[in-house]
Amino acid sequence: KIMSILSDEAILAALDVGEIEIEPFIAENLTPNGYDLSIKEIEIPKGPKVTEGELTIPAGKRFAVSTKERIACGPNVCAQLWLRTSWARKGIVCSFGKIDSGFDGNLTLLGFNSGQEDVVLVTGETFAQMVFEMMTGPATSLYSERSGNYQNQSGVTWSKK
Repeated sequence: KIMSILSDEAILAALDVGEIEIEPFIAENLTPNGYDLSIKEIEIPKGPKVTEGELTIPAGKRFAVSTKERIACGPNVCAQLWLRTSWARKGIVCSFGKIDSGFDGNLTLLGFNSGQEDVVLVTGETFAQMVFEMMTGPATSLYSERSGNYQNQSGVTWSKK
């Protein structure tokens, strides 16, 4: 059995049977092979934090956003995260990991403005795409049973180590 990426139709089917959860689910954010995640909070380390409205990210500054959506992956599913290319074209770079099988919570996404211009982020805008993958079989030990460091997080969560 090969790991496969879920299509829009397969994402809807997985939502129906509870294999994945996206709350709130916004139909317009569903893409042919994923789901676009929206910004809930924006924060610059040791700087301003915005939960409503916009925040200007100066050139050369790190920042974090939390997703409006709570995501849960069942034992047979994990997900990849990709920056929307409209942000990359403005100079934003990000390092994303996988959403582990068994994860449940909002996501904190870390970025850097590598451009020479300031970039304005606005709460409610889409920022990243989540691409679900069906695994070859269920995980024997879910994220919640392993480290679970960021399980049930809400809002921007900086490193716990």
